[in-house]
Amino acid sequence: MRIYLIGYMFSGKTTLGHKLAVKMGYQWLDLDQLFECTFHTSIPIFFKRYGEEAFRKLEQKNLHSTTDCDNTVISTGGGTPCFFDNIQWINRHGLSVYFDVSVETILRRAAASKKPRPILAGMSDEERTLYVRQQLDSRMPYYKKAQIIFPADDPDLNQLAQLVNDSKP
Repeated sequence: MRIYLIGYMFSGKTTLGHKLAVKMGYQWLDLDQLFECTFHTSIPIFFKRYGEEAFRKLEQKNLHSTTDCDNTVISTGGGTPCFFDNIQWINRHGLSVYFDVSVETILRRAAASKKPRPILAGMSDEERTLYVRQQLDSRMPYYKKAQIIFPADDPDLNQLAQLVNDSKP
């Protein structure tokens, strides 16, 4: 079984994804890390050099490569389900879990992060809030197609594991 975690940046896909994998005895894979290892560059640098369209095509290729993964929790990038037919593909090839977080939680986690996101750098607090709110709103139709919607402002790993286990075929 493949469990695809989707959601906006700082929703907890990486942190909670790894913990969920350990709890379930599954492997864990982070698509952003896979991209950076495969192409030997950071995503922000790749974006700057080649643009978002090139990134999204290679991201989709990495996503499709996960069909070889069994018993794996896969943390996707924040935009992964929102391009091409990725959310439909995810739903056909595994169990999708949307980590639903508020704009306030995203901004709080972003401010506390040791790994800042270049996209948010140089913005005022108001600009950052507006940017996150608008981008989250534009992605919501894709996120809401997940098979499980998990409230992740104050996540409970046991609750998440139970939801996943209850959804196994």
